Amino acid sequence: MFKLKYDDFLIKNEDGTYSMPPEQIVRDETEKNRWKNTGFTILKDWRLYLMLVPMILVYLLWKYMPMTDLVGAFKDYNTPGASQVADYRWFGLNNFANLFFGTDAAEFWPAFRNTFTIAFYNLLFGFPTPIILALFFNEIRSNVVRSIMQVCVYLPKFLSTVVVTTIALLLFRKGSTTSEPGILSQFLSKLAPNNDVFQEALKGGLFYSARYFRSLFVITELWEHAGYDSIVFFAAVIAVSPTSYEAAQIDGAGKMAQMRYVVIPSILSTVVIMLIMKIGGLLSVGYEKVYLLYDNGNKATSDIVATLANRWGDGRGIAADMANNLIGMILVLGANTVARKAANVSLY
Repeated sequence: MFKLKYDDFLIKNEDGTYSMPPEQIVRDETEKNRWKNTGFTILKDWRLYLMLVPMILVYLLWKYMPMTDLVGAFKDYNTPGASQVADYRWFGLNNFANLFFGTDAAEFWPAFRNTFTIAFYNLLFGFPTPIILALFFNEIRSNVVRSIMQVCVYLPKFLSTVVVTTIALLLFRKGSTTSEPGILSQFLSKLAPNNDVFQEALKGGLFYSARYFRSLFVITELWEHAGYDSIVFFAAVIAVSPTSYEAAQIDGAGKMAQMRYVVIPSILSTVVIMLIMKIGGLLSVGYEKVYLLYDNGNKATSDIVATLANRWGDGRGIAADMANNLIGMILVLGANTVARKAANVSLY
């Protein structure tokens, strides 16, 4: 460690005396009045900070306060005579040991596999689709047509999960004595009339078939989220300087070449940041939608960690959910490190 001396912050005058340089005076004054300046800034922009209060309350009440229940992952819920978590016997890491290697592993690992598989499909198809939509919107020259198409693809995001799930079930529902099969079920039945496996799945309802649940789930996720997620990428695309397009046109680049050599490199940093954030929620598969579509027929592929934790409802469930989130955090840290090393772009 270097030891600082007084002349590190002072300059020596010609008469042998020392004085403080103007830059150091400014730095000292700024540091001295830092909290006062911060207070003045908050008072000046108090309306903006007031708008943060609802979001802070939401995070406090629904994100941070529930974290106190995580202690249940280290407690024994079978403690005799105990009625609340504080009274349960300390169990250490036994819940995690049972989860990974013990009696609960037979249920946890299939649920984790389903979670990772659905999340991987969501990332594989759900991440490029908004980028493609943004590039598509950028090529529409009519502002009216572009606005109408954007509203159409944004709209599903503003529907509740229950409504989206109900629409999907109605479109793919099986036929019965009181109702006709869903429109898409009828279309698919005519599209593959000789496929016995597919026709059998149609009879029971495609969403309740373990074979087709993941595909239909990812399709409904794309329909619900792809349009809204394209807003960020579209904002990055329209921020590209027109001079870059003009230079590419002078060099003889067509539309596809402009996308490849001008647009995509210009939005690459945005793409990397959004990819890291997407990986952060990779294992947070939409629990509400899966729960609404969950059935004994599709249990083999629809039972994820969140539904498993909800079904257990004790220390095992809390441990399973915590393990799932810890793995997600490791994925975020890994993705951020790789992005920083490879493209010099990262969240932190």
